[in-house]
Amino acid sequence: MENKNPIQVADRLFGALELLAENGSAAVSEVSEALGLNKTTAHRVLTSLVYMGYARQDVESGRYEPSLKIVGLSNKIMNHLDIVQIVRPYLRKLMEMTNETVHFVERDGTDAVYIDKVESNRNGIQMVSRIGSRIPLYCSGVGKAMAAGMEPAEVRDIWEHSEIRALTPYTITDFGTFKEELVRIRDRGYALDNEENEDGVRCIAVSLRGYTDRIKYAFSISAPVGRMGNERIRELAGCILEIKRQIEEKICPQ
Repeated sequence: MENKNPIQVADRLFGALELLAENGSAAVSEVSEALGLNKTTAHRVLTSLVYMGYARQDVESGRYEPSLKIVGLSNKIMNHLDIVQIVRPYLRKLMEMTNETVHFVERDGTDAVYIDKVESNRNGIQMVSRIGSRIPLYCSGVGKAMAAGMEPAEVRDIWEHSEIRALTPYTITDFGTFKEELVRIRDRGYALDNEENEDGVRCIAVSLRGYTDRIKYAFSISAPVGRMGNERIRELAGCILEIKRQIEEKICPQ
């Protein structure tokens, strides 16, 4: 593939637009220097962006700024992208690597909603979870994985608006203990549900950045506690962190 853009004008237009998006605003001279253009050409490029509605010029400073049109365009693209369809091959790959059931959730307020599930083909034991059902954030691996990446105020808001109760003898019901758990999750990169939501079931989970970098999704490996000893968890941690890396590389390329 060629390293040089075959359409020079496109290279200049998008280069200028990316510069405005990166810096917030720019003068003609700054665009000229950054893109290696003479000032007359840089001015024509910026004028073209203004004409198409992707930029505007501040009357007082004379600097050019990106408009919100690009945001609208981005939203239209996002509406045509089905996150489940994008992520599902990776979830299936994770199930095949581990022979355990994999869940994919989306945050909705103080809950996580199951939006996909790849059942283990290991044996006849099936998880009670189903697509569309909800699980509280405070007592689930996926919920804690997402909370670990949130600001303290948002974590407190989730806790204060959740109906905190012990679903099992292992459910964390003290906010101080919950915050300590989030610190451990940040340190190791993954969360654990140690029979906190369902007796006899342990989960290992990681959060997933969305297209806007906001933590909105998470996925987990679930299995009967007899198959989720500490050594097995360390093994699964490597698998789930690798799949997380692959998914984020796909949906949020740097």
